[in-house]
Amino acid sequence: MQFFDSNGGRAVASVNDGVARMVNGATSVYELANAALNNNGGLAALIEAQGLGETVDRDVILAEGRMLSPIDHPDPAHLYVTGTGLTHLGSAATRDAMHKSNGTKTADNLTDSMKMFRMGLEGGKPADGIKGVQPEWFYKGNGYTVVNPGHPIPSPGFALDAGEEPEIAGIYVIDRNGQPRRLGFALANEFSDHVTERVNYLYLAHSKLRACSFGPELRVGDLPRHIEGMSRIYRDGQVLWEKPFLSGEDNMSHTIANLEYHHFKYDLFRTPGDIHVHCFGTATLSFADGISTQPNDVFEIEEKQFGSALRNPIRVDQERPVIVGNLY
Repeated sequence: MQFFDSNGGRAVASVNDGVARMVNGATSVYELANAALNNNGGLAALIEAQGLGETVDRDVILAEGRMLSPIDHPDPAHLYVTGTGLTHLGSAATRDAMHKSNGTKTADNLTDSMKMFRMGLEGGKPADGIKGVQPEWFYKGNGYTVVNPGHPIPSPGFALDAGEEPEIAGIYVIDRNGQPRRLGFALANEFSDHVTERVNYLYLAHSKLRACSFGPELRVGDLPRHIEGMSRIYRDGQVLWEKPFLSGEDNMSHTIANLEYHHFKYDLFRTPGDIHVHCFGTATLSFADGISTQPNDVFEIEEKQFGSALRNPIRVDQERPVIVGNLY
């Protein structure tokens, strides 16, 4: 995890068995990753070589607003946030209901969402060496849209909804040869505008152009096959809504490898030095249960295998006038 220390300087800690200890001489996970790449060794070996220092209290760091996202880029424009949808068993139900209400059925009496979901069920988990069906894909933003854990997620004044999406995100750095290198996985709130999406399925791209948050911790190693966390919304200190969310390949219609291939097959996404935060989708939304959030509501996404919970309040921003000027 990354955070500001008590003096305001950047620091990195390694968390093992719930105990967080400073990584000696480290101020950036991105710098650690690049050093590991340059040394042709792994991240764990580099951290072991640098050594661990004093113990730090994650709860205090979060309470004092000092936690950072578990990776960032010196130039935020070189961090991509993207995602895939309709990847989890049951994830098509809400979409299907939305699009049936709008009459957007296909010729075979299925909505586009249900048709794509079925494509994933049939071809999202190919055998080794076989290319599976490509998923739904969307662009969410860059490093400027990432909100640190514990800090308010802004919803623009023109938004029609401010809804959470509890997900797992893969974290990647592109090495100097253009090869994606996975650092690990993190909890993510792929914050979206579901009312805008419901107006028309072609507004999906608009509904995803919102801020997001991920972390607080980066889980290294392979993704557990079964992930069962809890998504909650607090209002005035009380639980307004809560529901379990499932992830991991046992609960998905695609393999992680298939989702990664269909993202990184594009040359654009293999630019050396870039960071990619790729959200893998969800099947749990408070919006599906009729919840409409309000300013100062607090999202909480928790799964013990990923360490500390990800919490963010909602802030609604005023819409700013957009003036396009000529330059002759």
